[in-house]
Amino acid sequence: MKMLITGAAGFIGSQVAKAALERGDAVIGVDNMNAYYDPALKQARLDRLAAHRHFEFVEASVSDMAAMERLVTTHADIEAVVHLAAQAGVAYSIENPLAYADANVTGQVVMFEAALRLPRLRHVVYASSSSVYGLNEDVPFRESDRVDRPASLYAATKRAGELIAHSYANVQGIASTGLRFFTVYGPWGRPDMAPWLFTSAILEGRPITVYNNGAMQRDFTFIDDIVAGVLGAVDRQPERAENRLFNLGNNQPVALMDFIATIERATGRKAEISFAPMRKADVETTFANIDLATSELGFAPKTSIDEGMDRFVDWYRGYNARPLSLD
Repeated sequence: MKMLITGAAGFIGSQVAKAALERGDAVIGVDNMNAYYDPALKQARLDRLAAHRHFEFVEASVSDMAAMERLVTTHADIEAVVHLAAQAGVAYSIENPLAYADANVTGQVVMFEAALRLPRLRHVVYASSSSVYGLNEDVPFRESDRVDRPASLYAATKRAGELIAHSYANVQGIASTGLRFFTVYGPWGRPDMAPWLFTSAILEGRPITVYNNGAMQRDFTFIDDIVAGVLGAVDRQPERAENRLFNLGNNQPVALMDFIATIERATGRKAEISFAPMRKADVETTFANIDLATSELGFAPKTSIDEGMDRFVDWYRGYNARPLSLD
């Protein structure tokens, strides 16, 4: 299969691209290489993909309609679009809301418009987020729950993306699958997320800030399990033009203080903790019901938080021990 993967230099996108290439798919990767976090990490992810002869990279923004039109005209034999590019991060959406509107809303429309120009397209798979559940209090979160109370602009843009996909299914007949990711972590992860922030601080002897006085829990989901879920969604054959939604989570929330203890064990260091009140736009709990993803996508997360953080810490130490480039 030939697939277009957006966000190919990102955490999830690069890992999905690698797994797709290794199973024999051809991949056109797209990323704008923005500086939301260190572009050197994005380039290092791309370098791992460059060795595969069936990988081609295009540097462009998914909100650039002209660039996406050129891409799908050049590669009219694309059969699946895996749209993972987004402006991520809840806190940053308060500082720079327009970046979220551009990447997550305009970008979603552009990618579906591009999909209309692919004569062999079978399916669009796109990234949503557990954040769409917002201020819901009943857990675990189910795909049938109401999602009309977002706690952040980021969450609102991801919900907008789901509604855009629904409209393209209804009006244009494009089948799509939205994946609500729950706190994805692991090797090659993002520097703005807790696993990286806490690990780096603990290893360097710096204090970590723990919000809501530690009374939070997250459904941490290891990257390998997420990749398996994404490819399961790609391989799903929709019976008709529809927009289906699936939770991809570990189905085992971890209390924040237990998560910190896991990092302490993995690093062999004690954390210096500074407690702080709840941040604006944050939520106390995420917890995925994955019955639907298990039955229809074969999704079966296998990685415990202990194993996952051991693997992340090992990778983190190796990545940050690399010789500095002299270029």
